[in-house]
Amino acid sequence: MPSAYQKALDGPKFKSSVIKHYAITRFTNLIPRKEHLVFDSYFWNPFKPLTQLNARQWNLFFAGFWCWTWDAFDYFSVSLNVSALAEQFDVKTADVTWGITLVLMLRSVGAAFFGILSDRYGRRIPLAASMICLTILQIGLGFVNTYQQFLGVRAMFGIFMGGIFGPAYAIALENAPDTAHGILSGIFQEGYAFGYLLVVCFQRAITDNSSHSWRALFWFSAGPSVLFAIWVLLVGESDSYLRHVQLMNTSSNENASKRFINQGKMAFKRYWVVCIYLVLLMTGFNFSSHGSQDLYPTLLTKQLGYGVDRSTVTNSVANLGAIAGGLLFGHLSNYIGRRMAIIICCIGGGAMIYPWAFVRNSGINAGVFFLQFFVQGAWGVAPIVLAELSPPEFRSFVGGLAYQLGNLVSSASSTIEATIGERFPIYDADGQKKEGVYNYSKVMAIFMGCVFGYLLLITFVGPENIHADLSYKDEENDNEKNDDSNSLDVKGDDTEYLETV
Repeated sequence: MPSAYQKALDGPKFKSSVIKHYAITRFTNLIPRKEHLVFDSYFWNPFKPLTQLNARQWNLFFAGFWCWTWDAFDYFSVSLNVSALAEQFDVKTADVTWGITLVLMLRSVGAAFFGILSDRYGRRIPLAASMICLTILQIGLGFVNTYQQFLGVRAMFGIFMGGIFGPAYAIALENAPDTAHGILSGIFQEGYAFGYLLVVCFQRAITDNSSHSWRALFWFSAGPSVLFAIWVLLVGESDSYLRHVQLMNTSSNENASKRFINQGKMAFKRYWVVCIYLVLLMTGFNFSSHGSQDLYPTLLTKQLGYGVDRSTVTNSVANLGAIAGGLLFGHLSNYIGRRMAIIICCIGGGAMIYPWAFVRNSGINAGVFFLQFFVQGAWGVAPIVLAELSPPEFRSFVGGLAYQLGNLVSSASSTIEATIGERFPIYDADGQKKEGVYNYSKVMAIFMGCVFGYLLLITFVGPENIHADLSYKDEENDNEKNDDSNSLDVKGDDTEYLETV
């Protein structure tokens, strides 16, 4: 595996020669370098790099992983019960999907607040606080009786859900060895698909067999949240973050608050272009997941008339495909590059839109498996891309906020699909319009085609900082020791473009 590292990125200066050079290297840098595309045992066995993690690193990783997984469980608990909630509150399906949209819109608030706390005071306290607040809201949601109460509680959900990703991905990835970053990124991100898979199973086991229906699912979900909060508190602080604090205390005479503010000003000056790019990138990622997942259970039950058992099987198959894709492409990205891995997934996902949306026999399971295989294959690269491109001192804030701002932009995915879907009613054999049944397949297929095209384009034009060292360094000393740092650029020219101009 490659052992070279890059420094953190700087913002570019906009000179015509530099822009021209950067444009050319968007093509050339997609080609993996021979010294890194090594077909060794690490390449063929994606789990071998995991043997390099010690017990402490595994503990930190799984603390973040399970918090992220349960974030997904809470989120998709509503997605799987859209029809039941609409019936309960006597509103339309599109009205209930507004509750999903509201969560996505407010996540950026939580990401900003808890991200700053995480970078200033450490990962574990903000992460544990978010999980405990979610526990209270999970219990409360089981007691709501009106649509307005539902929206109010879901709005609060959005704020505290937004505080999960930044601290969780930071504590999970920043302490691990470089050789395992790709596969760990895939495993971590597919905690979301795993959470979806868990809620599909518990939906069948609890919701469909309880007199309290969907309420019982939320009451159940409160229990594990408490356990994961305790785990985070007991695991201790991120070793990488502690090294950063120690370094700052020995290299500066400023008080901690003033130093943190000055670091923020410097980071914004250096990273503002990269930060904007990350928001645009995460917008594409979030459109791909929400556009293909949120309304799909409604498509199965309402449009195709699937019963609970068949719908459970199809949703489970989709998430098995998601987990497989995230692990595979997360691992491959360590060799073929982050951008190349995402682009391959966009092309593969586009090819699977038709069977995913329009196959009506048993082949639908293959369609959903491979569509989610490519959607989440691209997503498996996202956490490590965020970690490598974010300012080291503000990894939790920038990575978490970029992720959730992308969520904000894509927040109306399910509402858009549900609303447009109502323009395409389905008729029975006698030519009568079926009540509440719409052609979601057509709308979702067109929507996903546009999303894959956008994600491919924004990935192609963006930078890459593959194999960047995620541990905190004394940059002054590093610069003195690594005057020829551009020779360490794994992909060729991105660091040169972003640092030396």
